[in-house]
Amino acid sequence: MALLTPFRRLLKLFHPEGIPKPGALLYNLISKTGIFQRNYDILVQDVLNYCEQGQILDIGTGPGWLLIKLHEHSPALHCHGIDISPSMVAKAAANVHWTGLAGVIEVKKGDASHIPYEDAFFDAVVSTGSIHHWKEPVRALDEIYRVLKDGGYALLYDIVSDTPRSVLKAAAREFGRLRIMLLWLHAFEEPFYSRQALALLPESSLFKKGRTQFAGVLCCLVVRKES
Repeated sequence: MALLTPFRRLLKLFHPEGIPKPGALLYNLISKTGIFQRNYDILVQDVLNYCEQGQILDIGTGPGWLLIKLHEHSPALHCHGIDISPSMVAKAAANVHWTGLAGVIEVKKGDASHIPYEDAFFDAVVSTGSIHHWKEPVRALDEIYRVLKDGGYALLYDIVSDTPRSVLKAAAREFGRLRIMLLWLHAFEEPFYSRQALALLPESSLFKKGRTQFAGVLCCLVVRKES
């Protein structure tokens, strides 16, 4: 919280951590559009640079598309997802069933501060667009540390409030200027971290350090559980 400006701390205080039922319905529909699906493809390629097999967890999985695409690109991955919203869990389960992966991909209720898995269970943990929702981000990072195996990576993707102009221009060439302008405006109404604040967040956690990089228009906080 101290890494956010007073305005963004106020936003975070009132910002819901999960998406309620009406929002879940809308988000599920939007997630099927081309720009969202292309973004998932970009993230999958980035994730596979760190983990191609073993157990992987998606925190705040939403409609579950990242899990589905990860399995399609790398069947050696055993994919699990959690979401704090029961409505989103239901939508993700429906999408997993629709793609014929029921029984292969596991989705259940849970949140970043209370991950319902045993210690050192996962080879990698990912999250997309949810870290700015977390009410207790340091506690969440410590939970991620707990469930990661030694040497495992956590890749936490989100919009940042100060996305470099070069990144926005590259995204505009692929997705169109209007869409990227709307994304840029969206950064002012949500409690997004700056890139520096995101990189400093692990210092108060068991990870102690982290670094950031961009995957498409999203900034990724990369942390590793040292063995």
